[in-house]
Amino acid sequence: MRRVLVGGAAFAAACVSVASVPGVAGAAPLPTPGSSLGPASPPTLPSPPAPTDTESATGSPSQSPTGEAPTGETPSTGPSGPTRTPAGAPDADPSATVTGRAVMVTPKLPKSRTLAYGKDARQRVDVYWQPADPKDKKAKPRPGVLLLHGGYWLEGDKSGFKYFARRLTAQGFTVFAADYRLATTARWPAQRDDSLAALAYVRKHAKSFNLDPNRIAVLGSSAGGLLATQVGALDEGAERVRGVVALSPVNTPYLAFQDGSGPTASPSQRKLRGAVTKLVGCVPAGPASSCWSRLDDANTAQHVSHGDAPMLLFHSSRDFVPVTQSTALAGAMRTAGVQATVRTVPGTRHGMALMVDPTVYPTLLAWLKARTA
Repeated sequence: MRRVLVGGAAFAAACVSVASVPGVAGAAPLPTPGSSLGPASPPTLPSPPAPTDTESATGSPSQSPTGEAPTGETPSTGPSGPTRTPAGAPDADPSATVTGRAVMVTPKLPKSRTLAYGKDARQRVDVYWQPADPKDKKAKPRPGVLLLHGGYWLEGDKSGFKYFARRLTAQGFTVFAADYRLATTARWPAQRDDSLAALAYVRKHAKSFNLDPNRIAVLGSSAGGLLATQVGALDEGAERVRGVVALSPVNTPYLAFQDGSGPTASPSQRKLRGAVTKLVGCVPAGPASSCWSRLDDANTAQHVSHGDAPMLLFHSSRDFVPVTQSTALAGAMRTAGVQATVRTVPGTRHGMALMVDPTVYPTLLAWLKARTA
């Protein structure tokens, strides 16, 4: 009997990439079909997009708050989510022959396009969708998931979500992966504004992508996890999205600023401390410092109310963004009468790298389906 490795390292590695997000007021029009969007090309004035089979972005694994690539292990994927087999592990079937080349097996590829939701070069969103079957008169528009990448609010982009977005599309979702203005050029709350603008844009054009605009959830990783929880907690978040999933979210930037100052702080924690000062455009000082108002606004717990969207929050037990970043938020939400669940998995993995744990993907997928049903 011959066994063929299914999935391949490329798929698993890409699913272990990064996520974060932001926003700006006002949504830009859909570009005309066939237009090419790049950093130097301004958005064209709209006409609803015609379906196209072209892929608009390529993904590659990124590191740091978006997820560090594992070492010493061979990744593989299965129907219930990513798993990881230690290098050199014995084969379960002694008679099996394992080929030296992995075979990529993927479901039918979704349609995909890159569109502009604003005028800035970073205000772009990749859309992945399956058109409605014209023969199925009872088919309903699909639920949606907005993905927000990580990267300390200083780096990273939506392309890292390519394979994860395809995976969610195969599970019945229309998926949107958004870029946002980085802290290198725009101060908080520009990132949150962009996240909200991207969400408003896809809801406005829902019919073009076989999307139910009233059944959308948001998923963010690390720095993008903060943006995701802000989308779900600002004002009446439950009117905006059905739920929030966040992987290693930096829900309280000031806590991250403090964690990065100690003598035992890791390089990632020190980098995150510097990123917080760039995000809010100031360094916390005395009690009269104007920096505190921006830090408070960037603290998701400060926006908690009874009208928030339910949240599912993940960390690893030794995450450099500790689980206390989410337990405090979850406690405030429960006090307000909103469902909030915090899950901790073993290890040191961060952000999208948490998908390596075999319990994470099945848990978040079931939760997303239940929230958007």
